[in-house]
Order: sequence, then structure tokens, then C-alpha cells
Amino acid sequence: MCEKIRCSWAGDLPIHIDYHDNEWGRPVHDDNKLFEMLILEGMQAGLNWITVLKKREAFRKAFDGFDPGKVALYGEAKIQELLANEGIIRNRLKVNAAVTNGKAFLEVQKKHGSFDNFIWAYVNHTPIRNHWKKMEEIPATTPLSDQISNDLKKMGFKFVGSTIIYAFMQATGMVNDHVTDCFVYQKVKA
Repeated sequence: MCEKIRCSWAGDLPIHIDYHDNEWGRPVHDDNKLFEMLILEGMQAGLNWITVLKKREAFRKAFDGFDPGKVALYGEAKIQELLANEGIIRNRLKVNAAVTNGKAFLEVQKKHGSFDNFIWAYVNHTPIRNHWKKMEEIPATTPLSDQISNDLKKMGFKFVGSTIIYAFMQATGMVNDHVTDCFVYQKVKA
């Protein structure tokens, strides 16, 4: 049996391999899942993604399953509870940003029918298929991630810099950045 070829970042940790093989780069159209990824990508700022992955279940529990309607209503008592939760990343700016983003997310849903409609319009509702041969070729930002980042900031979103937004685009399948010899690249392409 031959070993599957994966993007090198998948490494050898089962949690990382599972995320790479079954989630990263696959198109997401569920608003709650999009909200989750937006918040988690923001939580990752300055940290390794594996740190976020290991805390993901605790995040889901602490943030009410990433229901933007619930997160938008968090007051100071809930924020203090989150900051005391050792299972998650306890950064006040990031936790406050999640609440702010919940409110902005609801506004986008109200205006566009869904966040999915809004965010996927940037790629004409079709994933961008890149053709990278090596991980080193993959950019950290693109002109499109710059534009989305600027647009989201104007709408009041926080922790949505271009690098975070490009990582969000990769994670939610708006862009297929699996390297071309990775077995997932062809699966996602199909």
C-alpha cells in the first residue's frame, strides 16, 4: 500500500492530518461553520494552528457552538467567564473581537441573506484553484484577501487582517491551496 502524499504542513500529528485530509480546503457554505472558522482564524493570530485545533472542542463549548446570534449577545460577565476558561485562548482582545464579529456577522446576514452569500460572492461562488507545486509558493496574502479584509474592517469586524482572511479562505475552500501532488488537491478539484 502506498503512502498518501499530503501537503507538508499536515505533519504527522493525527489531529493535524485529519484536519488536512477532511476539512482544510473543502468548500464550506454553512454560516455557523463560516463564523467558527472566522473566529478560530482570528484566535490563531500569533500562534500555531495546532494550538487552536487542540482547543477547538473547548472553543465550541465555550462559544455556544459558534452561534453568532448567541456570541453577539455576550456581555462582560460572559467575557470574564471566557477569560477564566483554561481550555481556550484567553486573550481579551480576541474574545472581545469574537463578540464584535458576532454582531457584524448578523448585520451581514441581514443585508445579504447569509454570510455564505456575501463571502462567496468574492470568488463568484466558485473556489479559486491554484496550482502550487511546493508549499513555499503559497502566498500569505493576495490582493483579494486584502480587499476582503478591508471590506470586513469597514463593516466593523476585528482580527480580520489580510493574512487571517487568506487563511480563512484556504480553510473554508474559497481557495484550493493544496499542493498539486497532495491527494486532497484532486479530491477538492473534482
